[in-house]
Amino acid sequence: MKTSLEMIPQSGSTGVPPVSRGAFARIGRFLSRSRVLAAGAVLAGLLATQAPAQETPDLNLWNSPAFRRQVVESYMAETDIEPRVTEDEREAMQEILELIGNEQMDEAAAAIQKEIKRNAAASAVFDFTLANIYFQQDKLDDATAYYQKAVEKYSKFRRAWKNMGIIAVRQNRFADALPALTRVVELGENNAITYGLMGFAYSNEENFLSAESAYRMAILLDPQTMDWKMGLARAFFKQERYAEAVALTGQLLKDEPERTDLWLLQANAYLGKGEPKEAAEIYELVDLLGGSTFDSLNILGDIYVNEELYELAANSYIKAIQMESDGKQERAIRAAKVLAARGAFDETKRIVQTVQTTYGSGLDQDARIDLLKLEGRLAVAEGAGDEEVRVLKEIVELDPLDGEALLLLGQHAARNEDPEQAIFYYERAANLEGFEADAKVRHAQLLASQEKYDEALPLLRRAQQVNYRENVQEYLEQVERVAKQR
Repeated sequence: MKTSLEMIPQSGSTGVPPVSRGAFARIGRFLSRSRVLAAGAVLAGLLATQAPAQETPDLNLWNSPAFRRQVVESYMAETDIEPRVTEDEREAMQEILELIGNEQMDEAAAAIQKEIKRNAAASAVFDFTLANIYFQQDKLDDATAYYQKAVEKYSKFRRAWKNMGIIAVRQNRFADALPALTRVVELGENNAITYGLMGFAYSNEENFLSAESAYRMAILLDPQTMDWKMGLARAFFKQERYAEAVALTGQLLKDEPERTDLWLLQANAYLGKGEPKEAAEIYELVDLLGGSTFDSLNILGDIYVNEELYELAANSYIKAIQMESDGKQERAIRAAKVLAARGAFDETKRIVQTVQTTYGSGLDQDARIDLLKLEGRLAVAEGAGDEEVRVLKEIVELDPLDGEALLLLGQHAARNEDPEQAIFYYERAANLEGFEADAKVRHAQLLASQEKYDEALPLLRRAQQVNYRENVQEYLEQVERVAKQR
């Protein structure tokens, strides 16, 4: 479960300028009046200072007063599920608890270790108390080892099971946490933290139905903690119950409209429902709030591409690239390819230039080849034949097995009335897996243009054997008719 409680800066004392009318105007096509009003209210004063929201895999629980109180209270015995102690052990434990009360933790730990060494069969209470000391000192592995010893000595030791489960969650050992926390419930605990941690562990183990049940119990016992509600909303989302996720996040946003993680979850749920325009409204609002992520900006760009709003799409993609300057080159180049495929060459050029500026010498070879291909396609679109050839030949030098580049070189040679060179490239491409069919069709078209129909037919037939296509079949039949007439 990933959450963020950061808040965005207001104008005024923080030095951050207010959001301009132009910022709202750029999303006028998508942003409904209700969300414009919501955005205005949030930006006008509902929010305190906040850096751009970042997702974190941790819980906000660990530093809460309630959680700390439970750790301290775990020193106190629960007589119905506690191991027994002898009179001598009780006296020794009393001295140890006095040391703990005086915050002499190291001395207390040494006294317990001495007692355990003196009597290997000492009560599990000693192992548990030593584990608690290590827990408070953040020596989690040592604490787990002694909690394990405590439950091995006394299997119904509920406090030991609980703290062992909590540590497992802290260490992201969710498969280990679940048996311990389940045992706590079996031993009679009815506590929001236990159920909430079970929900968190089940979510990370991708058992979202069980996570939902655990989160519902946590919310029933503690309706104030946002972690449990966020967990439930995510459990709905992961089960593809998008309408319920939208409804729940909507309720939560009424109380905490500054939570960009809630807005993003709701936007993703709208996408799941097949309502991309609703999602786009929210992604734009999140961007105004300063909470956009690399993924949310790319998704927003994809939505705009589907709506044929290519300039807005390029703006979103470029923001994403600049946000993740350390990597994710593949996603950036994919954005350029998507726009190029739609014929949005001006926007494609902007993205290519941004990728080159942002990543520079850090581009890996695959990324450089992809960029060169895009430059070649842009050169073709602009009619710059010589530039196209230069780029494509550079691609082939980097990767002699690049079938797409070989096909483009063949087409260029054919357009420039150099059939021998074109056939050379087509034959090279035909020997590469995945390119044989297209290469043979291009080769056949060149031969047909030279009225060499009998030579073209075997190439077309082979192309259809490799990859049958209706339009190629129609062309094949046309060539056959012409060949018969000659």
